[in-house]
Formats: sequence, structure tokens, C-alpha cells
Amino acid sequence: MRIHGAIHDGVTRATRRVRGLPALAALAAAIGLAAAPAGAQDSGNGFLFGVPHSTFTIRTGYDRAFANSDLFSYVTRTYTVNKSAFSSPLLSADLGFRVNRQIDATVGLGYSRAVARSEYRDFVDNNNLPINQTTEFTRIPLSVNLKAYLGPRGQSVGRFAWVPASFTPYVGGGVGTMWYKFRQAGDFIDFTTNNVSSDALASSAWTPMADAFVGADYTLTPGMALTGEARYSWAQGPVNDNYYSGFNRIDLSGLSVTAGLTFRF
Repeated sequence: MRIHGAIHDGVTRATRRVRGLPALAALAAAIGLAAAPAGAQDSGNGFLFGVPHSTFTIRTGYDRAFANSDLFSYVTRTYTVNKSAFSSPLLSADLGFRVNRQIDATVGLGYSRAVARSEYRDFVDNNNLPINQTTEFTRIPLSVNLKAYLGPRGQSVGRFAWVPASFTPYVGGGVGTMWYKFRQAGDFIDFTTNNVSSDALASSAWTPMADAFVGADYTLTPGMALTGEARYSWAQGPVNDNYYSGFNRIDLSGLSVTAGLTFRF
């Protein structure tokens, strides 16, 4: 029951800090709650009476989008929006499996979504009113990583008990895939006719990605740790030629800083 309560509280706090991410929060909570009974029932090899063999981590923080491709340059030059508008809060979850004393294999899922409202910098409509748009930028990375701890994660005491280290830094990296969506909706100028009309333009795709990260676990209880992490993600995606003809691949890379809870099973 204590494990269920800790996981529920951790998921609730993370979800409140990053509004608008209900789907990932629900998925993360489901994974954690599903894993908890297995760890609690395995009294011989659980986190209290043996070395933990799996972890579940949920983190929230901020993802700074680099936004370095020519599509972002065009948008920031044409509309009243800056590159910083494409950065956003991030919610992520990782499921880890022990490989050996220092290495874990992890599967990670993240979600970030930025929304920026803007108008044309140099044009107004026939009534001298601004021409408005809304731009959305969503990224969902899914990755498989190796995580290497830089010190002992804990020590066995006697035949059964295992005591976690109070502070354990780690580094890691891996590969995966990222889904993105870049969408603009509102009023736009057709520069061939100078007419203003409403439209919705969108580009989305799955594309390969790679990441590298550094972080640390600070033990709160034998079965739970506070985790902080900085992660660099690299990805570039194809753009929809129907709406964004002539642009190169969109830059999906970013640097995130997050904190959350890790549960040991």
C-alpha cells in the first residue's frame, strides 16, 4: 500500500506541474501501478530484501528546443514569435531493467508541446487589424538507452538485505524514434493575390533520434529516490511539401532538465 501511495502521489505532482499532458501521465501511472504489486509480492528479491532488478522513473521539467532549421527561421522572421516560444514543459517516464551491478537498460517516453500565438510582423488586414495565427510544436521521443552508474548503487548486508547508496550519479545514451507535429492555424496572406484567408497548415512524421544524458539518484527511502537529469536529444524530421515546400528538414533537437521520482522493485 505504501508503494501504491508513493507512486500515485509522484504521478499526481508531476501531472499538475505539466498541464495538458493527460495521456502520458495516465500511461506513466498505469506502468508504475502495474509494476508495484510485482515488486511488493516478491519478498525474496524486492527492494527491501534483495537487490532491485527494475526501476520506474517519472520526471518533469523543461525542454529547450534548439529550433535551428530554416522553417523556424522563416516563422520567427515573418511572425511575432521568437525561438524561445518553441521550448516547453516536458513530462517523461523511464522503465529500467538491471543488466549488471553498474548498468541498466531503459525504455523512455517523453512528451512536450509548445503553443505560440502571433501575428504578421509587417502586415495588417484591410481594417488595419493584426493578422493572427497560432503555432503548435509537439515532440514525443521514444528511446532505448543504456545507463551506467558511476559508483556502487548499494551494498548487500547479510544474505538478504540490500541497502541503497545515498547518492549515485550516472551517464547514458541511446537511440530511438521521435514523433513530431508542427501546426499553424489562423489567417494567412496569399502573396500572389494579397488575399487573407483562414487555413490550417501541418507537418508531422516519425523520425530517428539519438540522446545522451547525465543525472543522479538521491535515495529518499530504500524503494524510492529523487532523480535529477539533463538530457540532449538529437533529431531532424521531414516536412510536408504540400504546406512547407522548399524547406529543409525540421530541427527537433533540444536540451532538457528534469527532476522526479524513481521507484525500485
